[in-house]
Amino acid sequence: MAAGLLPGRFAFAQAVDDGAPITKGDIAILTFLSALEQVEADLWIQYAELGGPTNAVPGAQGLSGIDLQLNGKQILTGLAPDYVIALQVLDGDMPQYIADNTDDEISHHRFLNNYLASKGAQPIDLSQFAILPPSRVTGVPQNGRLTNLKQLKVDTKWWTRYRSDAQNPDFGGSFENAVPDLAKGQHPAIPLSNDDLVLNADGTPSTHLQAIASTAGFHFGFIEQGGSSLYPALAQKVTNLEVLRVLLSIGGSEIMHFQVWHDKAGNAPKLTDGDLSFPDLNSGNDPNTGASGAADEFQTNLIMPEPTLFLSKKLGPVSIIRPTSTEQGGAVASVVSFVQDGLFLDPATNRNTGIVDVLMRLAEEADQVTRRV
Repeated sequence: MAAGLLPGRFAFAQAVDDGAPITKGDIAILTFLSALEQVEADLWIQYAELGGPTNAVPGAQGLSGIDLQLNGKQILTGLAPDYVIALQVLDGDMPQYIADNTDDEISHHRFLNNYLASKGAQPIDLSQFAILPPSRVTGVPQNGRLTNLKQLKVDTKWWTRYRSDAQNPDFGGSFENAVPDLAKGQHPAIPLSNDDLVLNADGTPSTHLQAIASTAGFHFGFIEQGGSSLYPALAQKVTNLEVLRVLLSIGGSEIMHFQVWHDKAGNAPKLTDGDLSFPDLNSGNDPNTGASGAADEFQTNLIMPEPTLFLSKKLGPVSIIRPTSTEQGGAVASVVSFVQDGLFLDPATNRNTGIVDVLMRLAEEADQVTRRV
């Protein structure tokens, strides 16, 4: 009987297409995702240029060679060794992880564009909006960028969102910031120039440099938790089975990124740099109110998604990615979060660049897609 089942099982395993056509809606979703991956590739390249592996810092290079490329051109990494030292306070493997995350996002944008072209659709390229100035640290290529990492307003509510057993953003849940000061004002996540690259006499990072690196650590988590929710939210809208496979496969790697950065951000040391303070998240106190008894919401090693409400309260709690509704985790929500983060702010005008209008149009088209049955 088992032998008789094999042909059918083999045929099922080989099936990659359920016969459903690739719809205009599928193309709209793929186009938006490719656009957003280009944005993510741009910001991760900036992190890799400054904080990626370097032979100048012992242990930062590791044994594996780094071969980051964009459009066939090598990306230089680790150009700010003192910044690398500050990032390694969060974890010794940070430079390697940054390089790998950068490589992944470049590959996502390239693959999605290639896939669109293979289906007769138009690939997306946002390079015309690469007008923002990068860091002026020595060696950083002074070509325009899509994103600004110098004036960030980092939302860290993702920290408590994944620790709550009674709140889900898809049910209207509310959450507190892990680092309240990051959600106020504007904070650099990269050194602006060589002036920021200051070490103490004992070789440890200055308070200001460590604050910059710790801001980056929490920004990494903010960026990747968005992708963790975006892909499953949009996957519910696609019609073609192969397109669904693409979204589930790339989305899975975004979740892996988030898990890594969620873990590393918790190692940011307690410090105060001007109007920016990083609290001791293991103190048992709420950094927003000072109230005691808040360990479960902020404890740094609680990085597995706590079971919470999903679909219906009657079903009981379950460990999930959250949010996954279009309203909370869809395309428009993702663009809005990036805008609020300050990623597209032009320091010359104090206004967002034209990329926002394009991304919002693509996002609205993606969110309006309805799965065809």
